Amino acid sequence: MNVYEYLLSYQIKPSVQRIAIMDYLLKHHTHPSIDEIYMALCQDIPTLSKTTVYNTLKLFVEHGAARMLTIDERNACFDGDISAHAHFQCKVCGKITDIPLTSEETEETKRLKQKGYRIEETHHYYKGVCPGCLETNGN
Repeated sequence: MNVYEYLLSYQIKPSVQRIAIMDYLLKHHTHPSIDEIYMALCQDIPTLSKTTVYNTLKLFVEHGAARMLTIDERNACFDGDISAHAHFQCKVCGKITDIPLTSEETEETKRLKQKGYRIEETHHYYKGVCPGCLETNGN
């Protein structure tokens, strides 16, 4: 599926800016911030503004085409991978890594559903030190 069709599948009207931003999110699994996306695309799209990037990402999140991560308290990051997975942030290098989740429901989720709650999304965040930094720092 191309990005144009991907956006349409989420009832988002494609535009040059929206296609470029979603394409960037889908190709770069680095959990970029608004500033990172803007800096990556502003050379190719001179009319792009940070406000446009912000509003576009907000639209993507509202329509379920992307996720906003708040693992880093200083900066919201965005993820084009909307499949169920967790995130790990290294306290040394700051890199955010995707962590696969099992498809099994947690006991907590089962209890909430039994009590009548409808769970629409979950966020699993882990923080610590990544293997690369542990190796480099000898900890």
